[in-house]
Order: sequence, then C-alpha cells, then structure tokens
Amino acid sequence: MPAWPHAPLHKLAAGGVYIVTAATYKRAPLFRTGLCLKILHDALLTLSSEHGWDLQAWAVFPNHFHFVAASKDGRFLPQFIQHLHSSTARELNERDMLAGRKVWFQYWETRITNQRSYFARLHYVHENAVYHGIVSRAANYPWCSAGWFERKASPAFRKMVFSFPCDRISIQDAFEVKAADIEGS
Repeated sequence: MPAWPHAPLHKLAAGGVYIVTAATYKRAPLFRTGLCLKILHDALLTLSSEHGWDLQAWAVFPNHFHFVAASKDGRFLPQFIQHLHSSTARELNERDMLAGRKVWFQYWETRITNQRSYFARLHYVHENAVYHGIVSRAANYPWCSAGWFERKASPAFRKMVFSFPCDRISIQDAFEVKAADIEGS
C-alpha cells in the first residue's frame, strides 16, 4: 500500500515497543509555561497507563513530545494518542480562553524490533532536553524521564543504555526548541 502523501502511515502490530513523536500544529510552542508542560506531562503519564501502555522513556516540550512505550496490542495506539491530544488541547484551550484552536498536528510511530535500536532510542528520549539545548543535564529537565531513570534504574542498566549511540538514529525531531520558549526556565 503506498503511503498517504499528507500524513504518516501508521503501521501498527499486535504488540511490542514503539517510539512515538507528536507535534503541535505548525510546531507552535503552545505548551510554553511550566503549567502547560505539566498538563501535557501528567496527561501522558496518566493516559498511557489507562490505555495499557508501559512508558519507558518520555520527554515533553512546548511544541512536541517523544515517548518509548510497550503495549500488548499496538493497534490501540491511535485511540491513546487521540485521547491524549483531545484532552490536552481542551485543557490548554480552556486555560488560554481560545476555544476551538487547533493544538495538535500529527504523530509518527516506529515499532522497535531489535534490542540495540531499543537501547539507542531510550538513550535518545531520556537525553532529548540536552539534544535541544534546553538543559546541560537531562535529569534537571522536569518534564522528561531522565530524572526518573536516574533514580529507578540500576547503575549498570543506565550505563548500558547510555553506551548505545543515538546520533545516527532516524527520529522525527526537526523541532526548534529553546529554553526561552519555556516561560520561567
């Protein structure tokens, strides 16, 4: 089946681990305050669990987010993303008094099929705030999993994950994000 030229083709399998990236409409930094980032961050953590997705790495920013998660049935990813996008758009628009504003654009997912790829993507998502130049140490960025990973994972596992290079993996991440986009940072 040829890919639809205006949106990513979602090829979902019965189960597995996926990396997901979603972007705001026109990549606008709509989640620019700490409160807005908290809304998105908390919704991601809550709804992933409600929809049967085991989050393993995540990072949210003013204009996009990434996560790595496992599910027994990947075919339900669209329902999870739709719920996340609609609930966060509603809450953000209510907060900004802009009813009906388009908040989200689209999302991309990739099923991770080998261990090396999995570890490289965990590394990438945990360190994404550093990649974007927002912080020099990812664990200092409160809206990502790096601090959680530092506290919860064994030192040996952390060392192993961070030993996998992530500079050559293909992830949709051409999002300009600056610390100045986050009010109060």
